[in-house]
Amino acid sequence: MGAREESPTSVHLEVSLNNTRLSLAYSNLTDFPIDVIDRYGGSILELDLSNNKISDLRFLMELPKIQSLVLDHNHVTSQVKMPLCRDLHTLWVNHNRIQNLGFFLQTIAKNCPSLKILSMMNNEAAPSFFNGGTYQQYVDYRYFVVSSLPTLEVLDYTPITESEVREARRLYPSRMVNSDSETSLRRKLMKKRKKKSGEARQKEEDTELEMPSPGV
Repeated sequence: MGAREESPTSVHLEVSLNNTRLSLAYSNLTDFPIDVIDRYGGSILELDLSNNKISDLRFLMELPKIQSLVLDHNHVTSQVKMPLCRDLHTLWVNHNRIQNLGFFLQTIAKNCPSLKILSMMNNEAAPSFFNGGTYQQYVDYRYFVVSSLPTLEVLDYTPITESEVREARRLYPSRMVNSDSETSLRRKLMKKRKKKSGEARQKEEDTELEMPSPGV
């Protein structure tokens, strides 16, 4: 039987009025510590796990409020397993082992519907000057990412421009259509839930008005 993941020797927890930030960087972790989940899982908004050996992200299901995740210098691959993270808006996976861009983006698009900031420099799937890629490869890579993640605003520290969105739409029209459709569907479902909730409240209020007063 495998050894239980030990807790790191130091946990740097910073708490402010508006958020909770946890850093477990440089802790030689292969898994997220269970005792840390038990203590802080329900309140973590920002998590720094840089410079570890993590490859499986299914532990994120225990962090329901996570908004920002830093995983630089880990063992994340294109086939990474991760749950739905509705509120995650920032993801850094620089210096990992991501080789298949399409496969990785499919997972991110499905499980990070609110993602605005993504940085994945120095991965094989993200060609750039830093890993031997040409300028044209870098530009094409940006167009492909933009076409896959419709909510994204910043890629690799560089804001996404309107011209990039237009070019991504021209080069990958089918991906943009699918992304737009999914985004539209999510919005319609949210409106439907709100409408249903409002109708339920109105029905309760009408029922209370129709109820006879005591003694009638």
